[in-house]
Amino acid sequence: MTTPAKVFSAYLDAFTGGDLERAFALVADDFDFHGPMLQSKGKAAFVEGASGLGPIVKGHDMLRQWSDGDEACSIYDFKIETPLGKASITMTEWVQVRDGKLARSRLVFNTPQFAALMPSE
Repeated sequence: MTTPAKVFSAYLDAFTGGDLERAFALVADDFDFHGPMLQSKGKAAFVEGASGLGPIVKGHDMLRQWSDGDEACSIYDFKIETPLGKASITMTEWVQVRDGKLARSRLVFNTPQFAALMPSE
């Protein structure tokens, strides 16, 4: 049996490894995402909002993770690099998995630390 933690880990490994197609294949069509810089309803909206991170994501280190029923909570260092610098930003993500795919996610992290590395347009 695949646990919610394993589903999320597979998603995060793919996303932070640059394989966005594989990552987004693990997202349900009715995916509900709530983070400090992006809120979306539906897979298409999430893919549109999250795809721009692909070029700056440089990996992650899982610090702690656990599953409870159809939910998992993960604490990880998310590594990014932009022309303004690089950082490892600690994030906490609480997900619900349904039928082997991410159905819901709540992401929390230090927004100013992340925003400081994003070039203004």
